[in-house]
Amino acid sequence: MSSSAEVDYRLPTNVKPTAYHVTVRTDLVDSKFDGIVVIDLDVKKDTSKLVFNAANLRLSNITLTISGAKSSSFTPASIDFDKTMERCTLGFPESVPAGAKAHLKIAYEGELTDALMGYYKSVSGEGEVYALTQFEPTAARRVFPCWDEPLLKATFSVTMISRADTVSLSNTTAESEDIFDPNAGKSDDTVAWLSEKLASLGVTQGESEKWKITRFAESPPMSTYLVAFANGRFEYVESSYTSPLSGKTRPLRAYATKDMVDKLQFALYVKEKALPLYEKVFDIEYPLPKLDTLVAHDFDSGAMENWGLITGRTSCFALDPNSEDLRTKKEIANTQCHEVAHMWFGNIATMEWWDNLYLNEGEPIMGEVIILGEIFPEWNLHSAFITAHHKYALDVDDNLSSHPVEVECPDANMVNQIFDGLSYSKAASVLRMLSSYVGEEKFLKGVSIYLKKHLFANSVTRDLWEGIQEASGIDVPKMMDNWVKKIGFPVLTVTETSTGIHIHQDRFLGTGPAQPKDNETIWTVPLSLLTVDGKGNVVINKDEVLDQREKSISLDVNKPWKINAGTVTFCRVLYRPDRLVAIGREAAKASSPFSIEDRMGLVDDAFALSKAGYSEVSSALALTDVLRNESEYLVWESIRRNLALIRSVWWEDTNIANLIEGFLAELFTPLVDKLGYEYSSQDSADTRELRTLAIEGATSGKSPKVVEELRSRFSHYMITGDDSKIPPELQIVTYAVAVREGGRAEWEGVKKIALQPKNPATGIAARRALARTQDLDIAKDTWKFMMEDVRTQDLYYMVGTLGVNPSTRRFLAEQFKADYELLDKKFEGNYGFQDIVAISFRNLSADKDYEETAQFFKDRNTEKYKMKLDQTLEDIQVRSAWVKRSTEDIRKWFTSRKSAL
Repeated sequence: MSSSAEVDYRLPTNVKPTAYHVTVRTDLVDSKFDGIVVIDLDVKKDTSKLVFNAANLRLSNITLTISGAKSSSFTPASIDFDKTMERCTLGFPESVPAGAKAHLKIAYEGELTDALMGYYKSVSGEGEVYALTQFEPTAARRVFPCWDEPLLKATFSVTMISRADTVSLSNTTAESEDIFDPNAGKSDDTVAWLSEKLASLGVTQGESEKWKITRFAESPPMSTYLVAFANGRFEYVESSYTSPLSGKTRPLRAYATKDMVDKLQFALYVKEKALPLYEKVFDIEYPLPKLDTLVAHDFDSGAMENWGLITGRTSCFALDPNSEDLRTKKEIANTQCHEVAHMWFGNIATMEWWDNLYLNEGEPIMGEVIILGEIFPEWNLHSAFITAHHKYALDVDDNLSSHPVEVECPDANMVNQIFDGLSYSKAASVLRMLSSYVGEEKFLKGVSIYLKKHLFANSVTRDLWEGIQEASGIDVPKMMDNWVKKIGFPVLTVTETSTGIHIHQDRFLGTGPAQPKDNETIWTVPLSLLTVDGKGNVVINKDEVLDQREKSISLDVNKPWKINAGTVTFCRVLYRPDRLVAIGREAAKASSPFSIEDRMGLVDDAFALSKAGYSEVSSALALTDVLRNESEYLVWESIRRNLALIRSVWWEDTNIANLIEGFLAELFTPLVDKLGYEYSSQDSADTRELRTLAIEGATSGKSPKVVEELRSRFSHYMITGDDSKIPPELQIVTYAVAVREGGRAEWEGVKKIALQPKNPATGIAARRALARTQDLDIAKDTWKFMMEDVRTQDLYYMVGTLGVNPSTRRFLAEQFKADYELLDKKFEGNYGFQDIVAISFRNLSADKDYEETAQFFKDRNTEKYKMKLDQTLEDIQVRSAWVKRSTEDIRKWFTSRKSAL
């Protein structure tokens, strides 16, 4: 970060908050909140000004008290608000000397909005109104005046005032809860304040208007964005875990409104299993006396790691107790385990500033792979990581408009935009690469060292590197700095020589080979070289590293070999077409030395390289054809995703689209014939997922018999109201096929499910399916339904599906433009709008689409989503260039293949 940006945006350092005493009264009836905050300050420099964050609040009764031998109180001589910077500056008549202990007291009032940020209101499926907070990254200032920067940690003592028939929650345990008695004692500041407040509102404490005061224990030092509280008529399910380090037993609860509470047992189970595993891995006991989860009907992101009070949307935590839906189970387990990881990785040790966000969010390697893999070993999560994070991050990071993992964040707009695939998935992928290189045991030991050295404190990149370096003995900064401080990643071009192989690294770009000015970085690349020895044993050399532009390695190329074994290194590998097919044939053998992860990486690399013009699409298609007898779900998932991408890019070329659809049907229909449509509790996880994937792949290819089977199952439901023929795993594809192949009646039938779903997963499946219509008149009704009847948090699913659907893709782009102001207003104050921008346009593939999209945004204020917009525009250009370059190649491959059959 430049020093000028730091001066412009970071708060002055003349004082440091050490403790907050926050009192907040929640009025769910009138959608308001108010309270008093007292902030203990250490004065670092002589000052007559205090600058802190505040936004959308009415402040009053401000006093500054200096404690000591000559204690004194001041009221500010001036109060200035900067709405743009979301700051308040108080000017005092006298200077406060350095070393003084000061106490700033401020009364505040605000509105409970539906903005999904700050302190906002949500509504249950039964119409019950409740309120909860979402402060990350910069929304604590919307609820109480504070020094709202992650570096400025302090303790928090929260007191909540609420109606007596509601439940109040916060980060820590409630120490006391009492019905408000105005005669209980004027010496109690909270009672005195509440008495005065209610009197000013003309309210008396009567039978119909009882209030209560809930006082929560003081928290450990933490950043403002992790503070949380909530108020409503919540119910809970409860469990506990026993610390393997201390033997202490801690209560664990999952809260929700009445309509959701019976669906939280699975999420609670995952939390119960994860906590002791994390304690062992980090060798640090969870420091709070409880860990709750609160499930909300309206939530901007998936979930939030507030210390002691995880919050998140229903689809991320709620599961029908009778459901065996593996996809939903995985999402819930993944979310819960990820957020629990943050209790250490982010909450105990917190990044100093948002430019190091990945130090918080790059932990999926632990939360979603190592720990969750201990709980559910049958889920093959090490392999699944490649699709969930590795491939996704490579696709995000192959643009000129990408950004480094460690990225400058000079203002709040930039902070909101970096919660993306680079801070999460690329960070997790390069940490996985490092873990593989040094060994998982040493990697986790290094993370433990890092956390112990920064207990309740803040950290920067070098702190994590030093911990892993201490545990492993390798020069971690030398290896890792370019992976997090530079944009992009390398493509390794592998050629064969008389004595082995020659490897050359260049920056990989989706637009094609990089120009010299964009190709300056030299990464330290663990090559993870797989060979087979004379006895037929697989040997993986993890010590071989490419830390220069190119190098040669001696090996016998006549035996099986491969670069990037296990697909652990964050790169693409380019082989000659004949070598790629040879590796593919070897990979297809039952006794292959190449793992699931190897086969996934081969497929993804082949298609990505063809998309960027490094190789031909025909080479990737030939590899796919070679792997047609593959048995593993995750490899088939890579194949389907990549073929679907080609179908999507060539959406306006009927000939190519039909060829790809036919290929999909040819590949996946035999799998459906083999696996059928019925799910059993005896099925392995891989069998369940492969069955679902095969049916989805076959319907993407419009396989007549698979489409008809699903239509008949939905028809049975329409006639009888009995949905027992639609297993939970097949809801998404069945509803989608019903709407895609049907008409108004099917659309109305799915809409009814969307309005009154049995559970969150069913509701999402139905809402997505409504956007699968091929009829533009029905598409208009879908849009109207979205704008009027769908929660803001769920618009993402429907907008995304309209964009994926070739029949509504351009309709979506035009509708976005027509309703830009309405959408902007719906997402005002949270960071979901940048994703709506991206998914509304990124599936377009023509030059005219690029020009029209760029023109539309030309005169608009795009500072809140500029990064996503730039990436989206570049994506359109890449797709357009791909169509021009590869149409004839695809056509020729299918023609020659047909002749050969």
